[in-house]
Amino acid sequence: MGEIATSQRQINLYYSSNSIRAKKTLAYAKAEGLPILEIDILKTRLTGTQIVELADKLQIDVKDLVNQEHPAYKTHFEYHDFSTDDWIKMIQHNPEIMKQPIALRGDIAILVETPTDIIKI
Repeated sequence: MGEIATSQRQINLYYSSNSIRAKKTLAYAKAEGLPILEIDILKTRLTGTQIVELADKLQIDVKDLVNQEHPAYKTHFEYHDFSTDDWIKMIQHNPEIMKQPIALRGDIAILVETPTDIIKI
């Protein structure tokens, strides 16, 4: 069993409060009456295990959770192929570079591309 508790009855939404897409997704989900557990990654530090779990549930590598096009990434880092542990530390110390919002319900996870994607879960 993982560190992230999920339920079929609610959606865990991992998001950045600075993200316009995340704000629109949250507003859409609330308007639809979806039960949402909000996890603002800028206020709630994710553990390494949680980051790995999110990547596993999305069926991607941890490095693919990093948005290398984000201005904060380009300001602090150059393109490199880091180890999984290094990617985890980068996300933990710079949560704004993590791709989001990520919605989890039960064993299903999606990376929300448009606000209406939330209803797919």
